Amino acid sequence: MGPSGGPMNQRPPMNQQRPLQQHPGMGRPPGPGPRPPVSGPGAPTSQPQQQQQQFQQHGGVPSQSPQRPPPMNSAPGATMPMVRPVSNLQQQPSDVGQPGHDQAPLNQARPPPPGQQASGMGQPHGQVAWGAPPGSAPSSGNAQNQRSRPPSLVMQQQPLHPPSHQTPSQPPVQPAMQPAMQPPMQPPMQPPMQSQTPAQQPQQPQHPPSIGQDPNFAPMAGTPIPTGQATGGHKPKRVYPSAGVNAAQDSPPYGPMSGHPGGEVGGGFQSVGAPGMPQPPQPQYGASAMAAASPSYGTPVPTHNPTFQQGHGQGQIPQQPNAHQMTNQMGSMSLQQQQQQQPGYGFSNNAGPSLTTVALTGTRPHIQDLEAPPPAIRLTSAASVTQSPYANCDPSYKRSTLNAIPATQELLKKSRLPLGLVITPYRSVKEGDEPVPVVSDSIMARCRRCRTYINPYVKFVEGGQRWKCNMCFTLNEVPSSFDYDPHTQQPVDRWQRLELNYAVVEYIAPTEYMVRPPQPPVYLFLIDVSYQAIQCGMVATAAAAILESLDHIPNEEGRTKVGVIAVDSAIHFFNLNTVSGEPEMLVVSDLEEPFLPQPLDMLCNLTDCRDNLSSLLDRLHNMFKDTHNVGSALGPALLSAYKLISPIGGKILCLQSSLPNLGPGVVKMREDPKLLGTSKESTLLEPASSFYKTFSIDCMKSQVCVDMFLFGAQYSDVATMNCLPKYTGGNTFFYPSFNAARPEDAEKLRHELREILSQEIALEAVMRVRVSKGLRMSAFYGNFFVRSTDLLSLPNVPRDQSYSIELGFEDLLTVQTVCFQTALLHTSSSGERRVRVLTMALPVTNSLADLYMSADQVAIATLLANKAVERTHMSAAASGATPNLPISDNLKLIPLLTLGMLKHLAFRASSQIPSDMRSFALHLLSTLPSQCLIPYIHPQFYSLHNMPENCGTVDVNTGKVQMPQAMNLSSENLARGGLFMIDNSQAIWLWVGRDVVPQLCWDLFGEESYQNIRGGKTMLPVLENDFNQRINLIIRHTQNMRRQPYYESVYVVKEDGDQLLRMQFLSHLIEDRAEPILSYHQYLAHLKDRVNHGSF
Repeated sequence: MGPSGGPMNQRPPMNQQRPLQQHPGMGRPPGPGPRPPVSGPGAPTSQPQQQQQQFQQHGGVPSQSPQRPPPMNSAPGATMPMVRPVSNLQQQPSDVGQPGHDQAPLNQARPPPPGQQASGMGQPHGQVAWGAPPGSAPSSGNAQNQRSRPPSLVMQQQPLHPPSHQTPSQPPVQPAMQPAMQPPMQPPMQPPMQSQTPAQQPQQPQHPPSIGQDPNFAPMAGTPIPTGQATGGHKPKRVYPSAGVNAAQDSPPYGPMSGHPGGEVGGGFQSVGAPGMPQPPQPQYGASAMAAASPSYGTPVPTHNPTFQQGHGQGQIPQQPNAHQMTNQMGSMSLQQQQQQQPGYGFSNNAGPSLTTVALTGTRPHIQDLEAPPPAIRLTSAASVTQSPYANCDPSYKRSTLNAIPATQELLKKSRLPLGLVITPYRSVKEGDEPVPVVSDSIMARCRRCRTYINPYVKFVEGGQRWKCNMCFTLNEVPSSFDYDPHTQQPVDRWQRLELNYAVVEYIAPTEYMVRPPQPPVYLFLIDVSYQAIQCGMVATAAAAILESLDHIPNEEGRTKVGVIAVDSAIHFFNLNTVSGEPEMLVVSDLEEPFLPQPLDMLCNLTDCRDNLSSLLDRLHNMFKDTHNVGSALGPALLSAYKLISPIGGKILCLQSSLPNLGPGVVKMREDPKLLGTSKESTLLEPASSFYKTFSIDCMKSQVCVDMFLFGAQYSDVATMNCLPKYTGGNTFFYPSFNAARPEDAEKLRHELREILSQEIALEAVMRVRVSKGLRMSAFYGNFFVRSTDLLSLPNVPRDQSYSIELGFEDLLTVQTVCFQTALLHTSSSGERRVRVLTMALPVTNSLADLYMSADQVAIATLLANKAVERTHMSAAASGATPNLPISDNLKLIPLLTLGMLKHLAFRASSQIPSDMRSFALHLLSTLPSQCLIPYIHPQFYSLHNMPENCGTVDVNTGKVQMPQAMNLSSENLARGGLFMIDNSQAIWLWVGRDVVPQLCWDLFGEESYQNIRGGKTMLPVLENDFNQRINLIIRHTQNMRRQPYYESVYVVKEDGDQLLRMQFLSHLIEDRAEPILSYHQYLAHLKDRVNHGSF
């Protein structure tokens, strides 16, 4: 018998779709089974005939047609989300080939089985649809109505069976007689949804992204975790006094005004309403403000649904700098003039919803849509060889700006939409996430021409003996052992193979993928011990953090090596491999030609030298505590570290507190306040010395990565120091005005060092991106070195670092589906050489409407941010009027995100932004994943003093922390007696109004009055009251819920406190006007004016 149970040397035909069987090593693959036809424009239906029968049956009174129950946890009007793997549910037993009710649905819809004709709602002829009301007549009709049409191919996230805890009020009515040739009845399935008009389309439920129960969350010692039961509706509430709030009863409304200390800040932040809308009376300060604008502390509100309140005159809109090039990306998004739509290559003629547009002007942006999944990918049923729901790439690994690719370059230019990919190949796996499947049999089927890895979108031909590449369409031989398991020596089902069912897989690479033995993890700490580093406490804090993290450094195989070098005006090496058990310090003062005094003893095995290393870290601060040496020979120290680590490769962690002033790589103080905010500021954002770029390229060739930790008291020249991580695949961490005496500064350093050292990173990696014939890569953005047109070199691949790629056209696309495959060849922290493959397939279309419907605004904003980092400057734009501005519904937040980038400190013209802060912001914009980049551009804004009682508690059913409702970023939502929070994924800002009640001050800060609250960077105290515990839980959840190594510090901003802190907080309110940049509605008017005058 052959591998598949047939005769020897004969394979079964492989060009048909086979059900996915359960496999013990696949994690949890669902079986596809038959799927009910999907309703929509192309779904089979006989609803008019049913209505006619019901009309006659009920004596001329038409009965209501069977309606499908709404999806669980969905709001009215929500669109169906894209299918994603269900990772936090346990698999329930189900029939072979038939998925359980908790399994993810199939990507494609299938027509009914032979003999089962589509009728009514897709049920067999003569049956009543499942869930129909009692007494409904079986569907029957003429041949025209019974003829099956192609089902809609829109992805729908609906289970194939009704949930076990929900039963229909009436079981399905079985027909009296079954036709003689009718196939066996299928298990009852949930009926398809009725066709809906665009106005009836359900909206996506507005919830924060599901993150599961955070494994990193741990309550503070002695602090009980508030739960939903502990703060239920029957809990007695404290009544907070309103004494003292009447003093400001006659104060003017909040905003810039004469005599108000918070008036004009940095040009002034004004809340500007929608032009032409009525302006209701503004709430006053004090008691009236509490009553009109925001309930007082302790008075919960169910939800926050702000409306646009202020009007704006129709005057001339002033000039807006730095807008022209970014707004050019939105040129033809106006859909007033749509041409006749034609079905795209990759689309079913009747599939998918119709294009809907929304008017941007006159309404506030619906910010909850930022958490919505990307548009569904609508592939034809024949696109994939299997029906696995994991056949396409999860958007957390790879997402495209367009989920339908234009067939021609002209169509892409006409849409004015960017085409690109956002890739996070080494995304962290948190609790509840599905791990990456590993193909362990070393069978790697690849195209002999373009070297594409076999994936779910290839085609098997010639009876399964050969497969056709989905990139270059070359025929390739199927490996002889592809259908055979060498471990069990048994034949296996081909459709069980992971690479045919999963878009993200890892291969254990054979020896031909190695040019040397796998590299061990190597960590070399280069620590500045000059006077400034000692005085700010950086050395003591860093040594303690490294000591705490030694047990978390990846060392499963016992191969990890470590070393320590200290630097001031000389280079201090430490020998950790001593017989005496005490570390030895060797000093090299020759900075022109530094050398290694004992090359074999500088790097030691972590397990063998653990005691010596711990002793050194304990004593490091005391060894240099009396120093007055202000020299810093960073360049020579880096050259010495490179000599030490280059034969093996690894990571250099450089902790630098002062500017290098000795030896090669000297950097001088070049910060000039007169250049800030001017066109000449670009000179401060470029590297000051070519030494560091040249050195980083040498490190890249030797598989050496550099992470920079910068602790500048005044100026650190981040633009120059960032060259080292940029070309070696590292990270930059910036601590302005670091002082270890502040617990919040020390905690941030400890957290980020611990995160970096405990990560399982990818070593000595190269990444190649392959695209279908007709497309090409035109630009790359991120921290790497480009070795060829499609090959990127990364000595290290940190967790959750993102890379963006811009795509272009080489030729006309004549296929129905295009594919994008990313291959990351790397060495894991455990010493295995692996290849991680990420495959994405997208349909091709020649319809402009399909492009707009498939556009992913989050991916577009990510790509635009990376392109803006490369340019760093944009020319001024013209002014315009305020007409209506229609845009595709799924792109309605692009103007808001674009405005957020224009007002971001990375691009905003201001003389108050130091060049170090701007350079660090540019680094974050080019490396953060989309999950962190979007809140960095558009922060989350919460009202905490009047949040519902369940917010800040752990839901007893889901185990998730319940967050308040996010509000629009406008000062209209601020109140003098309130407490507000802004989260931008890098810092948390708490705004305390000047008229806050004393009870809130005592409950949250432990202070008796507002005047005693200390502003600035802080750590909230832990007090024994419900409100304090809820706020602390919200902050800890916010700090841990995203995939990033950065720690979010907490800043307390008092309304009449420090002017710089107030300006930083108010700069996040991007919907307001901040001179010279327009408000949100003024910006919309500017865009519309340019569209009308053909300026794009």
